[in-house]
Amino acid sequence: MENTTSNTKDRELLMSRTINAPMALVWEVWTQPEHIAQWWGPNGFTNTITRMDMKPGGEWNLVMHGPDGTDYKNKSVFREVVLHKKIVYEHESSPKFTATIQFEDRGDKTHLTWHMLFETAEQFIQVVKTFKADEGLRQNLEKLEVYVKGLQ
Repeated sequence: MENTTSNTKDRELLMSRTINAPMALVWEVWTQPEHIAQWWGPNGFTNTITRMDMKPGGEWNLVMHGPDGTDYKNKSVFREVVLHKKIVYEHESSPKFTATIQFEDRGDKTHLTWHMLFETAEQFIQVVKTFKADEGLRQNLEKLEVYVKGLQ
């Protein structure tokens, strides 16, 4: 029997963080457009969400408004939504990637694991260098944590 493994390390971004809030609240602020619009994106960005249909095959359309006035249109399609466990979406706008967010209940806290898989290693390098996606994801998690804390 042949043992083959797929190595995607050269085209993925992975971060995790334990949020000091219960699972139900973290899930709510991740899945409700009125909440996610308040914390999504890097520092200084605001958002307009025109559609967020949280079900497999459902579309997520948002515009991220940069601090310099530039608008960044984003279209994604949800591939998997498992209540209080996992969200998987494909980002169809450029750059294309698949994001998987896993939620782990830790009593009064929630551990999030956020994985982004890009189509190619070259695309991953460009996105990290040009758009600083790694820093943006870190800021996203920080903003989520601050937002949730303000709701408690």
